[in-house]
Amino acid sequence: MDMSGTIWRAGRFRFDLARPRVMGIVNLTPDSFSDGDPALTSTSAIATCERLLAEGADILDLGGESSRPGAEPVSVEEELARVLPVLRAAVTLGHAISVDTTKPEVMRAALELGADIVNDIGALRANGAMDVVAANPTCGVCLMHMRGTPRTMSHDARYEGDDVVTEVAAFLRDRVAAARAAGIDAERIVVDAGIGFGKTPAHNLELLARQADLLAMLERMGTDRPLLAGWSRKSTLAGLVGAAGTPARERNALQRRAVEAASVAAAVLSVERGARIVRVHDVASTVAALALVRAAMPTADNRAPP
Repeated sequence: MDMSGTIWRAGRFRFDLARPRVMGIVNLTPDSFSDGDPALTSTSAIATCERLLAEGADILDLGGESSRPGAEPVSVEEELARVLPVLRAAVTLGHAISVDTTKPEVMRAALELGADIVNDIGALRANGAMDVVAANPTCGVCLMHMRGTPRTMSHDARYEGDDVVTEVAAFLRDRVAAARAAGIDAERIVVDAGIGFGKTPAHNLELLARQADLLAMLERMGTDRPLLAGWSRKSTLAGLVGAAGTPARERNALQRRAVEAASVAAAVLSVERGARIVRVHDVASTVAALALVRAAMPTADNRAPP
């Protein structure tokens, strides 16, 4: 899929996706899979926002509810209490701000405060979610594939004919079509295959190995929207580098470096195979790796200046 000239319209911003973009993760939860912090404060979260932007993030993605396997949902009130104080500061930092939520109440409040993007792991399937995004004339939206819910998805990793790529493509086609039917312009939409969400490690690796096939399927289906890839610190990578048996917060320095290296490698492979946005924890190392990828791309328009 040729993304040259492709624009993603996201609130106050219009991203030219000829250059791959980096979305920095800001988890505002005590129990996130890879970096939950029971001692988190709004002040420390805002400092994280500033650090990720200084490291080169194009977009910040704020999330107030953990989506780790087995996670219990939180109330609307609790999610708002986690997200809104940080969001109020983040929207003044001069960069695009995404809110990672499935709840229409949180989407509405975030957009009213100036958020630019709704990143919904539920692909706007919650009652009222589509209406909230459609009512906003400019916000960007990311529609992700997931089987089940975070609480159940580890038990729901089954695909007809064991063909995860075809099923993911069909789901994303249908959700983009639903968004377009609701009045959401195509330029506002990106899609996400949902690495780790209702998928086994073998499914995740197949989606990476066949990412070009996935994009080609979407294009044939008339759904040639940009792909966001979210491999950062996923358990599949931890398993590959021998760190899966240790809870993320208890990993030693060697294990953390190994998972980071695998995450950066997955981001690079995703971009080489057509992803235009990568959602990552380790912004500085990903930005550095993608600078090399861009400089080495054969298309002159994508080449970094000397």
